[in-house]
Amino acid sequence: MRNTWRGLTSMRTALVLLFLLAVAALPGALFPQRSLNAFLVDDFYADYPTAAPIVEALGGFEVFASPWFAAIYLLLMISLVGCVLPRSREYWRGVRQPPVAIPRNLSRLPHHASGASVEAPEAVLGRARTLLRGWRTVERSEADGSRTVSAEKGYLRETGNLVFHLSLIGILLGLAGGKMYGYEGDVIIRADGTEFCNSSVLGYDTFRAGLRVDGTDLNQFCVRVDRFNGSWLPNGQPATFGADVAYQTGEDLRNGRTSWRPTDISINQPLRTDGDRIYLTGYGYAPEFTVTWPDGQSRTGEIQWRPVDLSGTQLSEGATKFERPGVTDPEARRTTQLAVTGTFAPTGAIDQQGRLASVHPDLRAPTADVNVLLGDLGIDDGRGQSIFAVDQQKIDDGELHSVAQDRLGIGDTVRLPDGTVVRFDGVTPWVNLQVGYDPGQVWVLVFSMLMVGGLSLSLLIKRRRFWVRVQATDGDATGSRVELGGLARTDRAGYGEEFDRLSAELLAPTQNKDG
Repeated sequence: MRNTWRGLTSMRTALVLLFLLAVAALPGALFPQRSLNAFLVDDFYADYPTAAPIVEALGGFEVFASPWFAAIYLLLMISLVGCVLPRSREYWRGVRQPPVAIPRNLSRLPHHASGASVEAPEAVLGRARTLLRGWRTVERSEADGSRTVSAEKGYLRETGNLVFHLSLIGILLGLAGGKMYGYEGDVIIRADGTEFCNSSVLGYDTFRAGLRVDGTDLNQFCVRVDRFNGSWLPNGQPATFGADVAYQTGEDLRNGRTSWRPTDISINQPLRTDGDRIYLTGYGYAPEFTVTWPDGQSRTGEIQWRPVDLSGTQLSEGATKFERPGVTDPEARRTTQLAVTGTFAPTGAIDQQGRLASVHPDLRAPTADVNVLLGDLGIDDGRGQSIFAVDQQKIDDGELHSVAQDRLGIGDTVRLPDGTVVRFDGVTPWVNLQVGYDPGQVWVLVFSMLMVGGLSLSLLIKRRRFWVRVQATDGDATGSRVELGGLARTDRAGYGEEFDRLSAELLAPTQNKDG
């Protein structure tokens, strides 16, 4: 057991685990991650129906939340803590350790000088004290009557090492605390004054809670998205995009304040309130359709469609679902439900195959290729279903069938065989907001800065040792014999010039010098 612990906490094992962690993170870059963009995961299933379940079973779509990644991370943390703490104790002892006693034979040191001074030993020692200000010094006496000064500087190097290693543990603890007590969620909001309040996990489209978060005590705030602002280059590449929003803090809500605080958010400018960060991570469009039945009743539906063109033209797919009003019989409801599905292009064009394409992400020529489906949408089945598509199994079983297809611009209509009319009314932009709360983020930042500072100290500060031995000259009450020695614990090549300067000043009033 002891050998196993020693092996786990060795620096070699820590480096191997760090390499394995980097390798384990590669699938997170190769496969779409559900936590970042669930739409891309759905597209992967559609493009690779055979491989996708295998990738799912191996945790490839949630790499950083998978058990095997967590196991490597946990082993790395244990290894680093077990490796760093003993080293930290050594560095702490090094910081507190006084300068070592003078060696018996200074002439064996890399740097050595000696001379006979006309000054008394006390005068030489006084000049040494003045010269070595800023050094940590200890004066000692030897058995033969010699007086010595042991001096050392560069203790901040050990302090830097200590801060670096302890900060590394602090970063790991900060990351772990953020994962345990933080949360992150995504919600799509139409940019037409629609509001979102952070009161329950049910308001999110996706929600990822920390291990100690049950979703009942979220930070309270509300956000209203008033307008989406986007600008694009002539080739369709995004230049900037953001949103005009207004928000109410938790204190506003508790105090009954009804006014909103206007602000704007963009890609690199999140909204921060009550410890939460609200990022703008994406945008799209929600086509609006109105269905008018033969009896004159009508319903208007507007729901987000998801972008499917990775080139950035915002070509989108979706399904806007309707139930015929006034139908209460369950069997009749299953035959009269209607869905407007298809493709939407903000700037429509026709490709060489005659299919609808989009040539620009801005709303220059909104066009929709619609396929109207009639029958049982599965709304009453008690099972969850995608808001972006209908249940394909319903189509395969013949419970849902196509009754009309057409290409529509804004204001155009398509008439179904029973006289029902579907009209394309317009388009509303939507934005995807990512809400994140990470209580360990500040600590990670603080410890990261301390780690960089400690590393800088350990690299820039040089450890130096300098010794002075002074002995009264026999038969001369005012003269003394001075012997100097120096040793560099780091950067030995750069110590010679400094030692020569110190030696020259201490041995200046001498009768002769030996070096």
